[in-house]
Amino acid sequence: MNWDRSLDLLLVHCQGEIGKVIVGGAPEISGATMLDKMNYINTVDDSLRRFVTFEPRASVAMSVNLVVAPTRPGADAGFIVLQADRAHPMSGSNCICVVTALLEGGRVAMREPETIVRLDTPAGLIVARAICREGRCLSVSLDNVPSFAEALDRVIETPRWGRIKADIAFGGVYYAIVDVDQIGVEIAPANARYLAEAGIELKSLLADQVAVRHPQLTGVDEIAYVMFRGSEPDGAVRTCTTLKPGRVDRSPCGTGSSANLATLFARNQVSAGDRRVSRSIIGGEFIAEAIGETEVCGRPALLPRITGRGWIYGREQLRLSNDDPFRNGFALSDSWGPRVDQLG
Repeated sequence: MNWDRSLDLLLVHCQGEIGKVIVGGAPEISGATMLDKMNYINTVDDSLRRFVTFEPRASVAMSVNLVVAPTRPGADAGFIVLQADRAHPMSGSNCICVVTALLEGGRVAMREPETIVRLDTPAGLIVARAICREGRCLSVSLDNVPSFAEALDRVIETPRWGRIKADIAFGGVYYAIVDVDQIGVEIAPANARYLAEAGIELKSLLADQVAVRHPQLTGVDEIAYVMFRGSEPDGAVRTCTTLKPGRVDRSPCGTGSSANLATLFARNQVSAGDRRVSRSIIGGEFIAEAIGETEVCGRPALLPRITGRGWIYGREQLRLSNDDPFRNGFALSDSWGPRVDQLG
């Protein structure tokens, strides 16, 4: 069997959220910057994204990260998040998966007790600090891109829940953050299906009612995810980010935690030096810390740091065959949900 044309992947999860990492065999992606490369995948050629994120090579509850040579001076690697709907500019859990794969896989030299990895992403430069011991990454802290609130308590008209309020914020991608009690359930594993479908329904309504456009990042012009927010007795924030076509993030969501931190900053509820615990639907935790303040085109913004951990659990090789009848992949509603037709 000829394996000359194949992709090599490390299988990684971050607090239960799968973020596979392509470490070899990927084609060159056109573009002078990582943002250009992401937009090329989204607007010109999405064949690689479809190949690695759809069945029969993938499942609904996962992402795949494309590692490429960086375009920014001083960066160690570049990466783009590939998901079932499109390529995205940034993800905290996926970033932690990439750092873990680069260091434990030997593509970036590991130095104990701490290794700094600089990642070129479509959202900007991410500086990661990995605590390392005996060849393992014990934790990864991401200095994320400037995060800011676009609107607070934005009223959304819905046929199922009446008027609800959402905070619109950027944390590497745009989020609509909704207090979960407005839809009458708690963030709990038993409610995952309901939350997933509610989030995708709200995302469709938001597309018609709320316009966003990042002032510096061309092509970052949609609310990527709806994140439900709850509170815990110990002061932690319970998070549940929903993704197309209808699933929930297993991790506490790094970019979502950054966006939520930005809404607290906009309400004067956090300032530089403050931290919050973000807890996922299955109990995994990130630490979200405000490490500074800045501006993005005149609007107040926060510099967030997200700390979590990833685990490599295997490796995979995918063969590229021109005669594969499902080269472009497929998705069925039995496992992908009733809104599978919304995928690109």
